[in-house]
This record gives sequence, C-alpha cells and structure tokens, in this order.
Amino acid sequence: MFNKLIIFFNHKEKQLRSNRWIFITVLVTSLLGLLAAFVLSIEAIELIKNPNAQLSCSINAVINCATVAQTSYSWLFGFPNSFIGMMVMPIFVITAIAGLYGVKFPRQFMFAIQAMAFFSLVFAFYLFHISIVVIQVLCPWCLLVDVTTIIMFFAITRYNINENNLYLSKKLSAKAKTFIKKDYDKFAAALMIVIGAAIIVAKFGSSLFA
Repeated sequence: MFNKLIIFFNHKEKQLRSNRWIFITVLVTSLLGLLAAFVLSIEAIELIKNPNAQLSCSINAVINCATVAQTSYSWLFGFPNSFIGMMVMPIFVITAIAGLYGVKFPRQFMFAIQAMAFFSLVFAFYLFHISIVVIQVLCPWCLLVDVTTIIMFFAITRYNINENNLYLSKKLSAKAKTFIKKDYDKFAAALMIVIGAAIIVAKFGSSLFA
C-alpha cells in the first residue's frame, strides 16, 4: 500500500506527477477550508441562539471569533459568510478527488474553477482587511481560510497554466509557464502568507498573547 502511494506521487512522467501533487494540495487545503467554514457556521448558529455564548476560539480581546461573528461584516449577504464556504469548498474537494483519479476536465470547467478560486481569494483578502483595519479583532478559523485559500488559488493556477486552460495568448502562456517553472508562484504564495503574518504582528504585537 505504502509503495503504491510512493509510485502514485512519484510517477516517472513529470507532468502527471506535478498534477497529482497539485490536486492533493487542493484537496488538503479545501478540506481545511471546509472544516473552518463548518465550525464557523456552527458558531454563527450558536450565537444566534445565545449572543453571550463563549466560543472555543474566543481567547482574548484580540483573538475572538465571537466579536467578529457579531459584526455586520460577517453577514455581508444576509447570512453568515461561512455558509459561502460550505457551498464553495465542496466543489474544490470534488474537483481535487476527480483530478487524483485521472479525470481530464473540460477547459471551460477548469476556467470556471479558476474564476471561483480567484473570487475566493479576493473575498478572503477583503475580509482579512476588514478584520485588521475595521473590526481590529482576529478570528483563527478565518485566518485558516485565508491561508488555505491562498495556497489553493496558486495550486489551481499552476494546473491551469500547465494545461492551457486560461485562454492566454501564446506569448502570455509561454511567460506564465516560465513563471511556474521557476516556482515564482510558490514564492508568491509564501510571500503573501508571510506578509499577512507580519501585518498581524505589527498591528497587534504582544496583545496577541495578553
């Protein structure tokens, strides 16, 4: 069994090996995002029933899910934002599983998945900005969603560039492939996460552990 897994993820064909690692990355990150959305959804329902409920991730004045959940920003569309994650993340999970089984997706489908990943990233960035600048309180589960969304976005982008799913011109496609070949996409993902962590530390400092 273990040997089969090694062979599966270390296939001699470079492109196939790369795609399998991409899909396992998408699977892990989307499952973590789904877990976070699930927990946040349960907590949102709990707060509706009892606004004074003590949540497991309400640690101090800075790290407090309840404070974030009770603001209007956590209900941007008239229902908890986490419900969106509950709807969207399963799509990424199913796509990743199908990809690991060798399904060859239509170009239009993967372009739609790319668009979904992009808007998920933009939405995550927006909520991160609101959390830091407006609410000035952190939600650990929300931060998990931020990190997983960044990694998932770049993983899906790498796959779509490799498979020519983004409707790019030949010139742009060649540049994009050079970009991922040099692992600049991985560097960009890591840089975003590091910058986010640095912003949190700079903003809250020792208050994080008070």
